[in-house]
Amino acid sequence: MSDLNHCLNYLKKHHVLTLCTGSGDTLWAANCFYVLDETGIAFWLMTEETTRHGELMRLNARVAGTVTTPASTVMKIQGIQYAGEIFRPEGEREKQALACYQQHFPIARAMKAPLWEIRLDELKMTDNTLGFGKKIHWSRTS
Repeated sequence: MSDLNHCLNYLKKHHVLTLCTGSGDTLWAANCFYVLDETGIAFWLMTEETTRHGELMRLNARVAGTVTTPASTVMKIQGIQYAGEIFRPEGEREKQALACYQQHFPIARAMKAPLWEIRLDELKMTDNTLGFGKKIHWSRTS
């Protein structure tokens, strides 16, 4: 299994990410429900532009964050750190993303929040189930 596939398999099993945003000296983090786009290597999420993180995302599209599993022992630690660019998809891409998001989270059909896409540029996974301190790296540029 490739490093990317290992990361994607992990991300498919989860649905909450921590999103970190910032502009200048202002930083903020928020938890959001996501759907993974395996083909585009991206997250889709819904959030309002008027939230603190939404305002910061509009000022600076570079974001980072984590997806993790609570672990009872150090040998079971698993999680991903990511970096990417967030934007509002358009046209057919937006329709595809919205349909997928609403299929995973039917309550989203009643939401008026805009849909966002995080184009993932870098993933770093810690997976101690493969051995203590095991790190898996993926980069869109490599």
